[in-house]
Amino acid sequence: MRILLVGAGGTLGGAVRRALAERGHEVIGVGRSGGDVKADVTDPESVARLYASTGRLDAVAVAAGDAVFGPLADLTAEDFAATFRGKALSQIELVRQGTRHIAPTGSFTLVSGILAEEPIASGAAASAVNGAVDAFVRAAAIEIAPQRVNAVSPTVVEESLPAYGPFFRGMEAVPVSRVATAYVRSVEGAQTGRVYRVH
Repeated sequence: MRILLVGAGGTLGGAVRRALAERGHEVIGVGRSGGDVKADVTDPESVARLYASTGRLDAVAVAAGDAVFGPLADLTAEDFAATFRGKALSQIELVRQGTRHIAPTGSFTLVSGILAEEPIASGAAASAVNGAVDAFVRAAAIEIAPQRVNAVSPTVVEESLPAYGPFFRGMEAVPVSRVATAYVRSVEGAQTGRVYRVH
């Protein structure tokens, strides 16, 4: 398959890229400042240029999304707006425009996260946006068939504990390779409207 992978340069994205490439897929990495293709997926016009430049695809996967963390009392309206742009609206736009650019039976794999179900202090914006992504996947699945859309909802990964461990006290981390396996399941499988929880 020919797969567009957003966030291929990150910890999760790198693992997803390796897992898909090892299975014989052609992976086109997308990043804001690097990768095979540069694009800012928070900008709908940039998304349009991205699809125009990459040609026909079999799948699109997202392994990145920005969220603002901080005490609810300190978060501003712009913090919430930035989080929704960075993780929900960007992924929604990739699906909205992407249905015209992937194969008739192609798929989208989005990323949400454990905070939709297990909130933490200072994570209200991330919880809200993860829940939005999960809900969008279930709704979009009934409209874009036979194309498919799923989400991968991981907990914190072991490789990111130095940066994010203090936010996820008491939550068991998982190896990033285990999260990447859920992407393989979504891309190569037949299910749609699913949220694959890797907790």
